[in-house]
Amino acid sequence: MKLHNYFRSSSSFRVRIAMELKGLSYDYIPVHIAKGEHKQPPYAALAADTLVPLLEVDGEKLSQSMAIIEYLDEKHPTPALLPADALGRAKVRALAQSIACEIHPVNNLRVLKYLVKELKLDEAAKNAWYVHWCREGLEAFERQLAQLPASTYCYGDTPTLADCCLVPQIFNAKRFNVSFDGLPRTMAAFDACMALPAFQKAQPSACPDNEA
Repeated sequence: MKLHNYFRSSSSFRVRIAMELKGLSYDYIPVHIAKGEHKQPPYAALAADTLVPLLEVDGEKLSQSMAIIEYLDEKHPTPALLPADALGRAKVRALAQSIACEIHPVNNLRVLKYLVKELKLDEAAKNAWYVHWCREGLEAFERQLAQLPASTYCYGDTPTLADCCLVPQIFNAKRFNVSFDGLPRTMAAFDACMALPAFQKAQPSACPDNEA
């Protein structure tokens, strides 16, 4: 398998976590989206949406982190990243999508660049935009966790798809100095995840294209 990704991309980070949790080996192929490599050959010819991550497997190309992770979970079911029961799967997917569909899209790099280049926001205003939407989303995430039974991770006592989404979002939030006050369940799940080797191996600082 080949994983085209960018070390700082939270979507790419999600997939790296899933692959590490499952013990899957892959070729790491960096695509520097901050430099626009995702819109240039050869990657632009490979990825129809010109986004990362992109997984090449068995002669096929898969895009979108959530679809990739669910594919991996079906092909390599142990350890499972979704619960065995339909209700549990729906709850985990809801948590994951709260981040992947609510927080992440409005704070994606291309959105932040548009705010600066096209709408002429200065750095402070751009950062305020990020902090507002990220904090609002994390508060909603915390409220969802509070309605669930006590657990080590986001849902239950093993990492799930929700944790694959949460950890990269917290990493990004730290870069923008988002406050984590009043998010006890969220941050407890994050800390539990980061105690695991899989999450440590997948983090940006462990990537070959890391520029930290």
